[in-house]
Amino acid sequence: MRTRSVAVRARRAQTGIARLVRIMDTLRSARGCPWDREQTHATLRPHLIEEAYEAVERIDRADFAGLASELGDVLFQCVFHAQIAAESGRFDLADSIEAIAAKLIRRHPHVFTASGRPLPPNSRRRAGIRTSKAVKTQWEHIKAREQSAAGEKKRTLSGVPASLPSLLRAYEIGRRVGAVGFDWPQAGSVMDKIEEETRELRDALSESPARAGEELGDLLFAVANLARKLGLEPESALREANAKFTRRFDAVEAHFESRGRSVHDATLEEMEAVWQEIKDQTTKRKEVHEARKDDRGTRRRSRRKASPD
Repeated sequence: MRTRSVAVRARRAQTGIARLVRIMDTLRSARGCPWDREQTHATLRPHLIEEAYEAVERIDRADFAGLASELGDVLFQCVFHAQIAAESGRFDLADSIEAIAAKLIRRHPHVFTASGRPLPPNSRRRAGIRTSKAVKTQWEHIKAREQSAAGEKKRTLSGVPASLPSLLRAYEIGRRVGAVGFDWPQAGSVMDKIEEETRELRDALSESPARAGEELGDLLFAVANLARKLGLEPESALREANAKFTRRFDAVEAHFESRGRSVHDATLEEMEAVWQEIKDQTTKRKEVHEARKDDRGTRRRSRRKASPD
């Protein structure tokens, strides 16, 4: 697809969103769909979560054609909730769009004027915001001022949704307290904490399931924050580990099936041996792939050096 100008993209989005709003209004009307009419914010909750995760899966697969479709599904959920709210006079989709647009302008004073116009270059330089870390710190300070002005109690963690997946919530808690300086100095310090929590979990195994559960939670919290210190997102890391395990166990099952057997009648030792064989094969293929990639990079660099100026 050719790259479109922002003016063209804005026009297309305006037309498309207006069409989607009209479709949603029809679906909820008396002449529409019984299922759509029955839905509430609460009944749609799992669908919103499911569609978001399906979009994330497309990102992980680098399936950008599929991502376009999945983002449409996420957008539809937003339109659906806004339609339900509009029917009861609470808000409509335009209110949601205006709220996020206004927030982005307020939280980026190094990019926009108060009216939303881009800052001139000299003003941007004077703002002194040149790194992602500085942007995040500024965002949290502005957010705290807004909460204070609204009469809300200033709490660093009050805005972390309890409904987030637990690993992601641990990551976000660590990120927010880290923004105010309550953090491990480096990833190695978190590794020390993980080793400490592992020892405590080992000791708790002989006590009670409740005690072991508490220590396991502490260990998982530390692991989530190690991911943060490494610049990784723990949900993504665990999702990839799940996918890798699934691929390998599928290969284990295929190995036994090709020999007229099933994993159900294989011994643990047999499955372990096949697992290790598949793991070794995967590692070798990865090493060959990396070597070829390095070789291609070396050849490209050599050609550039050999080219006349």
